[in-house]
Amino acid sequence: MKLFESFALGSTPLQNKMVMAPLTRSRAIGHVPNDLMVEYYTQRATAGLIITEGTSPSPNGLGYPRIPGIFSQEQVVGWKKITDAVHAKGGKIFIQLMHTGRVSHPENLPAGAELVAPSAVPLSGEMYTDTKGMQAYPTARAMTLADIEQAQEEYVQAARNAMAAGFDGVELHGANGYLIDQFINPAANQRTDSYGGSLENRARFAIEVAQKVADAIGADRTGMRLSPYGVFNDMKPFADIEEAYRYLATELGKIGLVYLHTVDHSSMGAPAVPAKIKAIIGEAFGGTIIASGGFDKARAEQVLQEGQADLVAFGQPFLANPDLVHRFQHNLKLNDPDYPTFYTPGAEGYTDYPVAQPIGSAT
Repeated sequence: MKLFESFALGSTPLQNKMVMAPLTRSRAIGHVPNDLMVEYYTQRATAGLIITEGTSPSPNGLGYPRIPGIFSQEQVVGWKKITDAVHAKGGKIFIQLMHTGRVSHPENLPAGAELVAPSAVPLSGEMYTDTKGMQAYPTARAMTLADIEQAQEEYVQAARNAMAAGFDGVELHGANGYLIDQFINPAANQRTDSYGGSLENRARFAIEVAQKVADAIGADRTGMRLSPYGVFNDMKPFADIEEAYRYLATELGKIGLVYLHTVDHSSMGAPAVPAKIKAIIGEAFGGTIIASGGFDKARAEQVLQEGQADLVAFGQPFLANPDLVHRFQHNLKLNDPDYPTFYTPGAEGYTDYPVAQPIGSAT
């Protein structure tokens, strides 16, 4: 099966084509990676590629409780323990850099940090805080040009920190309504300067971040995640969406990013992402495509066989099955995910999922 074939992701050799999707798990107490996280990622090192949970490049981007960062030396040291452990098991690991932008609350931010976004467009609904429970989203401050330059440099420094921490590469989170996606989508971007209005202007932040990070650590170590037609965090489809993503994918292809990772959450109740726009992105980019969104083994193999993607990412299956590769190889039953423990502190529902008995072992 193609799913179990090795793959050269730029300069990074993968042992199979199964990617562990980025999964927010909220176990980084004080926003610092810890020994429990070492165990979690090491358990899943048989994936061809692990993409970490969203990790903030900046104090301003720590929108959720207990998500990690990679802007302090303590965080770099914590992540280095994880990359060393994954590499010792033969795995490869990219860090996902996620600045949450307006998807945040002051209760979740450290002292001195603030909510910033492309525009001061309020987000509907509430978010969880450890200190005060559910709270309404406040309106973020619209970023100045100086703020934009600072945020871009934070991505660059975070990417350099990721290399110091031993990562094989970085994924820029340009999906799901977080900062990069907020610039792309006019539902969040109402700017009238060079970062707003036309599709080219709205794509500018994403392209500039990608170029600067690629210049700093190498394009063959830099990927980006995109979610066309995504509606998470108040994103909305827009009139020029096909041309916007064609343009963005073309420009990212010119930079030579090592992959684009496309998100389709229709399996979780989100609107379906048309096959047409996935094809547009793949053709315009011209490089490695990672597909994600509700895949099982059969559908993943089909997508690979038909050439719709080069790699396939699995989220909840890897969350609940540390040995997912082994289970797929031997057609074993999968564990069900324990939804109430997705974002809770501690080992329960995190490192305590059972692994299958190895084939041929004593019962």
